[in-house]
Amino acid sequence: MADALFVIPASVLRNLSDKLYEKRKNAALEFEGIVKQLASSGDHEKISLVINLLTTEFVYSPQANHRKGGLIGLAAATVGLTSEAAQHLEQIVPPVLNSFSDQDSRVRYYACEALYNIAKIVRGDFIIFFNQIFDALCKLSADSDGNVQSAAHLLDRLVKDIVTESDQFSIEEFIPLLRERMNVLNPYVRQFLVGWITVLDSVPDIDMLGFLPDFLDGLFNMLSDSSHEIRQQADSALSEFLQEIKNSPSVDYSRMAEILVQRAASPDEFTRLTAITWINEFVKLGRDQLVPYYADILGVILPCISDKEEKIRVVARETNEELRAIKADPAETFDVGAILSITRRQLDSEWEATRIEALHWISTLLNRHRAEVLCFLNDIFDTLLKALSDSSDEVVLLVLDIHACIAQDPLNFRQLVVFLVYNFRVDHSLLERRGALIIRRLCVLLDAERVYRELSTILEGEADLDFACIMVQALNLILLTSSELSELRGLLKQSLVNAAGKDLFVSLYASWCHSPMAIISLCLLAQMYQHASAVTQSLVEEDINAKFLVQLDKLIRLLETPIFAYIRLQLLEPGRYIWLLKALYGLLMLLPQKSSAFKRLRTRLKTVPLCSFNGDQIKQASSGNPYSQILCHSGSQISEDGDITQDNGNLQNGINFASRLQQFEQMQRQHRMLAKSQAQSRISSASLSKVEPKAEPWRIPTSEGNRPLSRSSRRGVGQFQI
Repeated sequence: MADALFVIPASVLRNLSDKLYEKRKNAALEFEGIVKQLASSGDHEKISLVINLLTTEFVYSPQANHRKGGLIGLAAATVGLTSEAAQHLEQIVPPVLNSFSDQDSRVRYYACEALYNIAKIVRGDFIIFFNQIFDALCKLSADSDGNVQSAAHLLDRLVKDIVTESDQFSIEEFIPLLRERMNVLNPYVRQFLVGWITVLDSVPDIDMLGFLPDFLDGLFNMLSDSSHEIRQQADSALSEFLQEIKNSPSVDYSRMAEILVQRAASPDEFTRLTAITWINEFVKLGRDQLVPYYADILGVILPCISDKEEKIRVVARETNEELRAIKADPAETFDVGAILSITRRQLDSEWEATRIEALHWISTLLNRHRAEVLCFLNDIFDTLLKALSDSSDEVVLLVLDIHACIAQDPLNFRQLVVFLVYNFRVDHSLLERRGALIIRRLCVLLDAERVYRELSTILEGEADLDFACIMVQALNLILLTSSELSELRGLLKQSLVNAAGKDLFVSLYASWCHSPMAIISLCLLAQMYQHASAVTQSLVEEDINAKFLVQLDKLIRLLETPIFAYIRLQLLEPGRYIWLLKALYGLLMLLPQKSSAFKRLRTRLKTVPLCSFNGDQIKQASSGNPYSQILCHSGSQISEDGDITQDNGNLQNGINFASRLQQFEQMQRQHRMLAKSQAQSRISSASLSKVEPKAEPWRIPTSEGNRPLSRSSRRGVGQFQI
């Protein structure tokens, strides 16, 4: 220290710490000259003592003016050393860097100025301190003092120039430092970081693309910054990197794919658009390399298909098609289960477009990897069944297509129908809203006869009789009205002459017994008019309730539709189709006279011509029913209309109608017993809910109180009042 004081005049040291800038500046110039002389004489030991003096007595002084003078002095010493400054940088640079965190803004300003002058002298030799300088500049970029920020920007530009010229810069050592700071929220720091990324990427010898995964997430994070300038800078940098990826022969897509998947779900619209655009390019470029990430990518693409922003929807749809076009092999890390898990979750999406695309994916997987998909059937089957209740018809139709594809196997077919009936049972609204659509579509996809036979088998043993009745009525209405079931109706019409039709009739009969009107409709359809008449005659008072009359009204309406045109034409030959006429009159007798159905059917029956009867049959009384003689015809025994033969014990075409009628009556007795028990339960519940009134001792009960209800006052629950 004494040697250093001997070298430096006391006046110079005094002026170096003066409060006036001009005096400090002049002292620094004298320092520069002194150091230059020492350097020319090669006395580096004294130079080190001088630098040490400036550091300990000035830069680290508690006095701000001393610190300012010390920084100016170090810069002057470097200028004096010129080409020999490199060997003293270990002494000069650290004190300056330490001053960047000084509490006095003017000291920080002088530190920037000093390091700027030092860097201009040493240039490339400066690189050994790059990481420390970068860290210091990062902090100064957000300095509270505007002058310090300006000085830091000047220094930053110089350092960038030096780095781009240097061959000693180590990108490997720099990247961890960059990665640590990429999630900083300060806008000034963000601009600083993007600036460095852009500059380093422009250097041909620096491979920033290879390290892109390390700071890619940070760049995407900046896309949602409140500052338009920062968003623009980040977007520009990302666009440049994406272009480089397109032109690069080898890119590590895997790490970046994970980042893009996360950012594609960002709440920020611009971030989502950029991320989905990158994913689109990755799918086109990476293809097989992205196989392990298909599920994750699909998980963000499907929601984006329904994004509120049209640009995002367009890119998402294009990406989805590109992804689906790639035919990956499950043996090559293609996870079918993961894809199915994603699509299953997306079936709960509130957006119809997303649900539709999820179903398209399941269908695609079934077509390409059926065996693998069926292994996960238990995981998705319930969700697919729930999707049948979807508000969108298109979704329901797609679900049915998938179910039909799955049900190609007999076991899966049985499981589908069982689950379908179960869903109808627990959710009657599904049967009302979607029942017809579901049944009709399945009949098209899986063969109508097969579907109806399976449904009939299940409903035959259904424990819930009320549901079974509702379900059979629905199936019967679909059978009678749907164009998709025209072939099935044609087969049933041939039941008396065709073995296949007879077998189908017998198969449906057992379950159709749950509904009287369904059985009558089935018999009319199969042209088994004698049995239809017998079923009608077998109905008792309890069977004629409001529900029955509603169903009967529907049947009378259907008789006027093209489906039953053949029945209306058969009425042109009443002599041949007497049982048909008797069955229709039987239905007429069950209808309330004031109902529209009664009037409609009576009008139709009045049009039956008399000229087709023989002389014995036309015995019309002057009053009463003109067809009374027909209805009580006692000629030869008529087994079925159109076929007048002798009685063969109710066994025609292999069908034991007496046994069938007994089967029907037995099923209806079960329904009546259930109705009675339900009525008793309701009466008991109502009694318990009322407070029993106190008896009036002065009133003498009469026989009126215990008199049973007259027939006219007894009406079944829900019956029409005529």
